[in-house]
Amino acid sequence: MFVDNIRIFAKAGKGGNGLASFRREKFVPRGGPDGGDGGDGGSVILEVSTGTNDLRSYFYDPKLLATDGMPGMHARKHGRDGKTVIGKVPPGTIVYRSNAATMQEATWLEREGDGIELEQIADLTEPGERFVLCQGGKGGRGNWHFRTATDQAPLKFEYGTEAESGVFFFELRRIADAGLVGYPNAGKSTLLGAISRATPKVASYPFTTLQPIVGVVEFEDFSRCIVADIPGIIEGASENRGLGHEFLRHIMRCHILLFVVDMTGLEHDPVEAIQTLRKEIKLYSEELAERKWIILANKMDDPTAAENLEILRQRFPKIEILPISAAMGDGIPAFKARLKQLLQAE
Repeated sequence: MFVDNIRIFAKAGKGGNGLASFRREKFVPRGGPDGGDGGDGGSVILEVSTGTNDLRSYFYDPKLLATDGMPGMHARKHGRDGKTVIGKVPPGTIVYRSNAATMQEATWLEREGDGIELEQIADLTEPGERFVLCQGGKGGRGNWHFRTATDQAPLKFEYGTEAESGVFFFELRRIADAGLVGYPNAGKSTLLGAISRATPKVASYPFTTLQPIVGVVEFEDFSRCIVADIPGIIEGASENRGLGHEFLRHIMRCHILLFVVDMTGLEHDPVEAIQTLRKEIKLYSEELAERKWIILANKMDDPTAAENLEILRQRFPKIEILPISAAMGDGIPAFKARLKQLLQAE
């Protein structure tokens, strides 16, 4: 199961109360104030980890709860701090704060159609990067801090402060230098397997790939780039038909879009396929549509592919078109060399 967006509830721990107490020992009748400070509440922290590649860990337990700080004690002893909770998220996780205070309120807002307002508060991309999602409360001071020359027995102390809490949305956008975009069965998974060590499932039926798959492409000079196989986009994906938005969000970080088209034309006319894909990309995001893009004319080993390639070139004379056959390996070295040049230029 691949989970790339989830709603969770997070709550930090409140600070412990300070203590108002006085030293009471034998032969010390007026020991004075000795109330200790309360402990700080634990915080909720998100940490980017390369050990996880989706948000599945929050699916069955969508909450992050830190513990409260303990109250202050006699003899000026400090209360124990609450335990901080660290939630692991994969690189490319965007964090949103919602206007709902509880999970029940969030569900009610969705059901009533009022909508949930979201505010982006973090974009976590670097491994090891940390973000404080909910800050723990501060512990209160004990009465020992409030003694003065005129008040040697103060009863005053401080309560611990409240902690932050709320409902948050996590959205994963896979980080890749280039993204493979195309209809189902265009050969994207086969191509990713040919240029990297990724082993995506390949079959002759649509929607073999049900989640974004990332492969690392190594060049001759030992440099690398990351290419993502985005699951097949269909017409209407920009309107969230099929699993439109679930897939399209993952190409938002790509510097270059590689449109893979089946040149046999058995399922989709190559020209119409590119026009439809470009339209869906533009409808989803104008910014994304302005990214550098090229066409990979796949399955050129088919006898009818050469004629379709000529028609495609006439329709898109200003767009770079690279003929390849991912299954046979034809054109793959030239494509990898060109991909490196394009990424260096970007």
